Amino acid sequence: MDLDLALVRAFVATAGTLDFGRAAEELGTSQQALSKRIARLEETLGVRLFERQGGIRLSEAGERFLPAAREALAAGERAVATVTGAGPAVRIDTWGHLYAPMRTVADAVQALGPVRWEPGPGRDWPSVAQALLRGDTDLGFGRVHPLPDGRDAGLTQRLVRLEPVDAVVGPSHPLAGAPALRPADLCDSVLWCPAELSRLDFLRRFADTFRITRRHDGPNLGLDHLAQHIRTDPGGFTLLPADAPLPDHTGLRCIPLVEPTPLYAWSLAWRASSRHPLLDTLLRGFAEAGRTRRWLEYTPQRDWLPDTDHPKLSTTA
Repeated sequence: MDLDLALVRAFVATAGTLDFGRAAEELGTSQQALSKRIARLEETLGVRLFERQGGIRLSEAGERFLPAAREALAAGERAVATVTGAGPAVRIDTWGHLYAPMRTVADAVQALGPVRWEPGPGRDWPSVAQALLRGDTDLGFGRVHPLPDGRDAGLTQRLVRLEPVDAVVGPSHPLAGAPALRPADLCDSVLWCPAELSRLDFLRRFADTFRITRRHDGPNLGLDHLAQHIRTDPGGFTLLPADAPLPDHTGLRCIPLVEPTPLYAWSLAWRASSRHPLLDTLLRGFAEAGRTRRWLEYTPQRDWLPDTDHPKLSTTA
């Protein structure tokens, strides 16, 4: 049986959206042409890949076929790359966008040569983990933490950077003139969170550890929106990585945290059963950047990490 990869691509796009209209738009074709491709693929395989009553969903056969279909498309792309010299693209989904994850990615890959990157925005770690397991992306980059019910089983991670975190306060905050602060100094302040706290594992653990009981969260409306709240709330503060850029117009103070210094753990994640051809090269790039920029320095007596981040320290080799 010969598989037409154009038909397979139509199936994968439709399985990813569960919407014929959006899948057709994604592929740059008409909905009628897409439906015909799906029908031809089902005829070739002799099974129904979708259930179409009351909406659209994958059939049992479609669920079984989807992982192999994604692998077939990836193999096709690699085959084309071997003769065109273009090299395979690397799809990378990042999250923690207010913490500017692409700063670290850019530093790590600048010496790798002509790698074709296809960056994508992930909503958060759970959504990127699902995309990795489905084969919708090759790499994830952000702060990785254990997910409930083992939903991250089948994924591998590599810690690549531990970044010191600063306290960010407005000009009228009582501690705005301090050259440095201890986390305990913030216990009477209000922690402003850039999104719902249930989605912010690092901030939640920081607040619990240092007994910061006054917390304000809400929808993620961007860094400018968060900065405005910090600037106008005399008792408010948030945490940002020390190198993360701030809007120029806010007048905020970034104050180093000491005794201990909180560290934000950036990691790469990928599906264990499907290693990208460039993965080892990319890991070497991150390791080299880490050595030259001292990204993985950690002293237990000086620094603070959430308990869930400690096991990652053994994965840096």
